[in-house]
Amino acid sequence: MMKAWKQKSLYLVILTIITALVLAGCTTTNNKNEGTPTNVAPTEQQPTNNGVESSNNEKLETSYPLTITDDTNTTLEITQVPQKVVTLLPSETEILYAIGSGEQVVGVDAFSNYPNEAKEKAQIGDSTTNIEAIMALEPDVVFASSTMNTAAIEQLRALDITVYATDPKTYEAVIEKIQAIGTLMNKQQEAEAVAKHMQSVKDDIVTKLSGVEPKTVFFEVMEGWTVGSGEFIDEMLQLAGGTNVAGQTPGWYEISVEQLIEMNPSVILFADREGETDVLTESIKNRAGWEVIDAIKEQKVFPINEDQVSRVGPRLADSLQHIAAALHPELFEQQ
Repeated sequence: MMKAWKQKSLYLVILTIITALVLAGCTTTNNKNEGTPTNVAPTEQQPTNNGVESSNNEKLETSYPLTITDDTNTTLEITQVPQKVVTLLPSETEILYAIGSGEQVVGVDAFSNYPNEAKEKAQIGDSTTNIEAIMALEPDVVFASSTMNTAAIEQLRALDITVYATDPKTYEAVIEKIQAIGTLMNKQQEAEAVAKHMQSVKDDIVTKLSGVEPKTVFFEVMEGWTVGSGEFIDEMLQLAGGTNVAGQTPGWYEISVEQLIEMNPSVILFADREGETDVLTESIKNRAGWEVIDAIKEQKVFPINEDQVSRVGPRLADSLQHIAAALHPELFEQQ
């Protein structure tokens, strides 16, 4: 049952993203300057760690009230350390646990399965958010995706519920989001540790790949669907030493057999669902017409953990390592 829900969820995610892009007039979000917290209290000089107070080697502390702008260009004022928070998608759940704010999480979506402790939290819906359930939990802040939770965000804000919504499109933007959430939750040092690990993984991979010829790669999100330019997975493929053959088209889209044959990738990666690796691998290898593709002929078809690669949170670093190892096994050990 859960496998069916996960597949349905991924399909709904794709449709939601496409719908959001259409409604937004195909505009893009600038993540570089958004989601940055600022301290509303007057200071003699603007600090480099905005909203953060520190003295020598003492632990960094957020100065409240805190003003922060999210990726919907909505400015929020956080008056004190949030004691009760709700997440509408797994990536935000994972971030909060990674920075040590798991105890403050009182509600999660049905797909928040990591870490295991998250499964014990009250559920507030799956691909459809249960607004009444969230209201009953009386959260100080709700963490959401500005593209996948648009309806819920609108409803919650109409009810005066504080919602912090993001939509990072790059690996660096994910790191910045984690740091911003760390400031919001008064967990700056913990968030910085996560950020440094993610940056270190990226830097190590980029260094090892210096001067190495990229491999042409196709990433299958689900059967018949792939991801093009402008999305974080496209950048992940490039960082890991690949050239996304589907990168000529932006966003998430459906692709035909004829198109893929013409693209002729040397490696095929696919979003792997737990317990279905062998079935999915054989399905891809035996699809009609695909036998002429170099990746199929050379048996270069590899699974990438669906949860890790699809969630804009700390485990993107793990996924980046897995992709690099699949594309360039001579340089990286299989994780």
